[in-house]
Amino acid sequence: YQYLSRYKQNKNLDHFTFTPGSIEGTERECLACLMEFCGRSSPSWTELSNFTHFLNFQLQKCEKSFFCSRVVGKEFKGF
Repeated sequence: YQYLSRYKQNKNLDHFTFTPGSIEGTERECLACLMEFCGRSSPSWTELSNFTHFLNFQLQKCEKSFFCSRVVGKEFKGF
């Protein structure tokens, strides 16, 4: 949710890292955001669950990737 809400607000995600346990927004805002980005007009709970698990997996890999690190970002501006 934290990445999606920042993306929706056109914030720079290059220096954002998820902090487990940090709470932002309400349950209603989170659900509305997930439903918006899920890609389904009326997703089931299973579809939302699969979407969040997939997104979480991809974002964890991205945060750990050397190619998404601040060091590489400084060297290759514009990517």
